[in-house]
Amino acid sequence: MKKQVLFFLLIYAFCIDALGQTQVASLLCENRINPTGVDVHQPLLSWQLSGNRRNIHQSAYEVRVGTSSKLLSQGKELAWNSGKVSAEQSVHVPYGGAPLTSGKKYYWQVRIWDDKGQASGWSPVAEWQMGLLQPGDWKASWIEPGFVQDSISRPSPLFRKTFQAGKKIQSATAYITARGMYEARINGQRVGDALLTPGWTSYRKRLQYQQYDVTNLLHQGANAIGVTLGVGWYSGYLAWEDSKNHFGAKIGLLFQLNIQYTDGTEEVITSDNSWKSSTGSILYSEIYNGETIDARKEKEGWSTPGYDDQSWSGVQLSNDNNKSNLIATVNEPVKKHEQFKPVRIFTTPAGEKVMDFGQNLVGWVQVQLKGHAGDSIILQHAEVLDKKGNFYTENLRRAKQKDTYIFKGNGTETFEPQFTFQGFRYVKVSGFNGDINPDNFTAFAIYSDMPATGNFSCSNQLINQLQHNIQWGQRGNFLDVPTDCPQRDERLGWTGDAQAFSRTAAYNRQVNNFFAKWLKDVAADQRADGSVPFVVPNVLGEGSMGSAGWSDVATIVPWNMYLAYADKRLLEQQYPSMKAWVEYMHKQSPQDLWNTGFHFGDWLFYHPDDDLDGRAAITDKYLIAQCFYAHSTQLLINAAQVLGKTAEVTEYTALLQRVKAAFMKEYVTPNGRLVSSSQTAYVLALNFDMLPENLREQAANRLVENIKSYNNHLTTGFLGTPYLCHVLSRFGHLDMAYTLLLQDTYPSWLYPVKMGATTIWERWDGEKPDHTFENAGMNSFNHYAYGAIGDWMYRVITGIDTKEDAPGYHHIIIRPNPGGSLTDANATLQTYYGQIKSSWRLQNGQLSLDVDIPANTTATVYIPAKNNNTVMEGGKPVTAQKEIQLASVDKEQTILEVGSGQYHFTVAQ
Repeated sequence: MKKQVLFFLLIYAFCIDALGQTQVASLLCENRINPTGVDVHQPLLSWQLSGNRRNIHQSAYEVRVGTSSKLLSQGKELAWNSGKVSAEQSVHVPYGGAPLTSGKKYYWQVRIWDDKGQASGWSPVAEWQMGLLQPGDWKASWIEPGFVQDSISRPSPLFRKTFQAGKKIQSATAYITARGMYEARINGQRVGDALLTPGWTSYRKRLQYQQYDVTNLLHQGANAIGVTLGVGWYSGYLAWEDSKNHFGAKIGLLFQLNIQYTDGTEEVITSDNSWKSSTGSILYSEIYNGETIDARKEKEGWSTPGYDDQSWSGVQLSNDNNKSNLIATVNEPVKKHEQFKPVRIFTTPAGEKVMDFGQNLVGWVQVQLKGHAGDSIILQHAEVLDKKGNFYTENLRRAKQKDTYIFKGNGTETFEPQFTFQGFRYVKVSGFNGDINPDNFTAFAIYSDMPATGNFSCSNQLINQLQHNIQWGQRGNFLDVPTDCPQRDERLGWTGDAQAFSRTAAYNRQVNNFFAKWLKDVAADQRADGSVPFVVPNVLGEGSMGSAGWSDVATIVPWNMYLAYADKRLLEQQYPSMKAWVEYMHKQSPQDLWNTGFHFGDWLFYHPDDDLDGRAAITDKYLIAQCFYAHSTQLLINAAQVLGKTAEVTEYTALLQRVKAAFMKEYVTPNGRLVSSSQTAYVLALNFDMLPENLREQAANRLVENIKSYNNHLTTGFLGTPYLCHVLSRFGHLDMAYTLLLQDTYPSWLYPVKMGATTIWERWDGEKPDHTFENAGMNSFNHYAYGAIGDWMYRVITGIDTKEDAPGYHHIIIRPNPGGSLTDANATLQTYYGQIKSSWRLQNGQLSLDVDIPANTTATVYIPAKNNNTVMEGGKPVTAQKEIQLASVDKEQTILEVGSGQYHFTVAQ
């Protein structure tokens, strides 16, 4: 009996120990799960810890990497074994082994030792596959259609190649890119699920390729490759005045298939002059205008081995066979996401048949219908209906947003575009004589496949809809580049919008790779003198550069990405661009005052009638420029400190002092008033610390008085709005910040919500209270810039933030600020360490706060309680909990230091 009792006690102790053991999971390489096409020589590796106790920390780690999953698990034939490294670092650990080989697949796993010195088990095995590291790794040649192309309609060319695989296939990897857009098939099956590939970059300097494991698409014997091209961003219409061929007039294909056979031999199939070319069912395809598909012209089976291509033309080798600009794809590709069925189908007063999908989205409509050969169905896309309820397209300007499908007449046919996208909620159906049934139409939302990371909700349903609108504005406009709008003849990567929204974006989605890719194009398109374009990729020309608040994207977004993800490599890569931009401003600023050049200013600010007292005078554009000059200089100093550039810290700190002194001399009266009395002027001066401390309180009070004079409404535009509520809450006016957030009459964030918006509008009054519209020349209903308030909702209402000296949420700040009429607010954020949660509720005179802190991090929690004796956690006084340290108590709050775990705080009011 004693032996049995002892045995069960041992088993119990083992189970308790196992339950308490720290686990390792969620392995990422280059911020992605099992990525292909890695073209950096030292990939960054990250992992997460988890366990059932509080205050879990990593004290050491060991990483091992090999080229065989089986041998890796046995610890044999390793490319790298880090050994036991005493460090907390579990994010962005650089590979440190033998040189990596192009195209090779690597397997890796990690184990850690926790704060008690206890080792975890080895993690599950993860993997990555290298891309092509040198231009010489490309054996393929650029090819173009061999037939005489229609230069007007420009139907999509088809390319085809057959080959024999004479042996049993071990593995096969395809490397594909295009000048234009492509969709590839092997043996009739689509290669991958990415859309609009190869994506949009500054093509002359940086052209992405995609890499696919296609082993399962091939078989021993006859195989066929088929690729369709579209003009896309490369040579399609972009910007205005029917401007096209920005990067080249001829589209082309580069294709390489590397096959490894089971006997150890290899074969490479490439694009060369042995391929065939023709045209198919896509008669026309442009991003702005839509696509025309004639199913009667479809070449059935054209991407399979048995197809007869005798009538096809050959191909021609391109005159430009450059491959030095080829880069692997680092960001998540565009993919299909949510599906929508029409919520109603109706006839407008004008007699048009219209479908309402209930959500302003970006993507396209898939049609499944029967029709007679030659019948057609035309879909036109719009965001809104006019005052009378009619289909409204004036705000699209010259963009047609029209898809035309022509039936071949053999049963139910499925149509959807390949090389275009539309921004829409409403779709007008014409040209079809049959019944329009909602079952026949499905709208697909498409956007870059960035993992969702943040959620925010509260007791106010209008605010919840605002959060919904912010997130959908980001989805629709984060389409490989951060576009300003997705519907009219524009859809460009405006830099001002991107910098204003970048911090909010990093709460809603994992945008580390998305912005890392785009910022390289910012640097690539930056002029030699340091000036940064208005749009990136730059299709507006050398003269469209250098505006304050737009070009500052070069400093603001890298720093925001560093704060959100602790991605020091990104900061290091962008540092020359950051410095070049600051130096450009420096050269434009005699006596350190930037009062030259063109500036957009506080774009689309509220401008009421100004007959009475001149209060609506616009903010001086050079005052704005000076503020951003200082801000970018400060961010450059911050980056230099992180990167250990001490001499440049000293140099630019002195410059910053001179820039602020010049601001004081030019724009501030002896009594502390600004020469521009607008909200934006005070917001920027306060947010960027342009004023000495003794003048800041009165400046904040003047800002509040200005807001009150407008009946508690904002008047800010693109540059002032992101910082407005932050400035108010920072300087003790939380109540006014809440007042502005909860304001629901024009101009306000909730006015569009009450008008039925499902995304963020470009203008505060895109649709006026009488249901007429603002100027159709510039009136997008999906324009994310004003969604920057989301950052304040996360960082101030629920209080989730990161310490700047421990970025990426290694040291978390939880500082909730209940206010307004809200009775609860809840937010979660997935970080590289795991999920953070901050959720507060006011009920029956008591504040409760639920907090989740992921393993291997610490947090400072600010409880709004003047007396720490009123603060309980898990029903016990916080002062009695060994796992919680009392940092300080002041007249406003109790400040606690905690480690990982779940916490339930309560405060008796």
